[in-house]
Amino acid sequence: MRHVPDFRSAEFLREQVLQAMAFYDERAVDPSGGLYHFFRDDGTVYDRHTRHLVSSTRYVYTFAMAARHFPTHPRAAAWLEAARHAYAFVEEVHKDPESGGYTWLLHWEGGKKQVIDSTQHCYGLAFVLLAHAHALQAGITEARAGLDATMGLMEKRFWEPEAGLYADEATADWLVRPYRGQNANMHACEAMLAAYEATGDAFCLRRATTLAQSVAHRLAAQSHGLVWEHYQADWTPDWNYNRHDRSNIFRPWGFQTGHLTEWAKLLLTLERLTPEVPEDSWMLHRARDLFASAVQHGWDRHHGGLVYGFAPEGDPATDTHMRVCDGDKYHWVQAESLAAAAALAERTHEGHYWDWYDRLWGYAWEHFVDHQYGAWFRILTHDNRKLTDEKSPAGKVDYHNMGACYESLAALERLNGPAA
Repeated sequence: MRHVPDFRSAEFLREQVLQAMAFYDERAVDPSGGLYHFFRDDGTVYDRHTRHLVSSTRYVYTFAMAARHFPTHPRAAAWLEAARHAYAFVEEVHKDPESGGYTWLLHWEGGKKQVIDSTQHCYGLAFVLLAHAHALQAGITEARAGLDATMGLMEKRFWEPEAGLYADEATADWLVRPYRGQNANMHACEAMLAAYEATGDAFCLRRATTLAQSVAHRLAAQSHGLVWEHYQADWTPDWNYNRHDRSNIFRPWGFQTGHLTEWAKLLLTLERLTPEVPEDSWMLHRARDLFASAVQHGWDRHHGGLVYGFAPEGDPATDTHMRVCDGDKYHWVQAESLAAAAALAERTHEGHYWDWYDRLWGYAWEHFVDHQYGAWFRILTHDNRKLTDEKSPAGKVDYHNMGACYESLAALERLNGPAA
């Protein structure tokens, strides 16, 4: 049996961040620009040239956060330099100076960029905004101008004031397509909260509040109080979008267990940052409800862990009896859920949330944490067998896993004060 550590220990959480950082750290930086995105479990880079906007921006977050949170670490200065390096690639290579947008997918070789996919995604812009916010907090001062410009771009190209939501995608010349999705808005809410913490700009908090109300209340009212993923142009649910396609990692069908808990975490962050909130706020109510539904329908009682997705057995518009529609286990689902459990435990002082935190960490420790090479495995079968040795394909990086450690540390510090 593997030794089970104290998952509520600040030392343990810091060690987990440093373990993940050690996996990427020196091997990830491409001296010609940006960072490599594609790693096998042993750290081998298996694609040196494909660059995805989501991974490029998440690298800014991971290196900037490490530099801020471990200022005395021997690698702290190198991490800040890596954050600058990653940030420069986003702004100088992904950014299109003609349209003002950011290239979703590109080929980078010999210092030259070749566009693979020029679709403009609000989801991508949300991560650009998040990268600016965390770069700014790490002391990369030029990120302030980029932060303001990105917010302006999102408002100009994607904001739909009547819905209180952002549209999802557009062509390279900004023709907005009819698909609407909650995922882009969830990450836009996350980015606005980070931007508010970085700048104190009240607009960011107002926008995050509007997004949270629109998704967690209005949209959820159309889907049994839960958050459906896909919508028509008029923001009515599209119950069949990608129903028979499990290959789309950004737009899967069904209720996403990890998105319910991620919203729970974001709602508590919003509540904490909002002045003069009543003790029994709507944000706390919704966070409780979403987390409860996620663990009720998503926890695998036979093999442990939270499944990727569940959905109504019959007509999604009317049937409230849920079944698992994708039983695979994803790293980010466990990470976001344990972070939400820690936030709920800190906010409510109710022990059953710590029980869920320990249960989720115990499962991740046993099955997802790579105790040989570092970082977390990406995906497992329903019975916890590895599906691939690709630890980090496009869009992965350990942003969720390290983020969960930082969130849990912050919750513990709010309860107990800063640890030594």
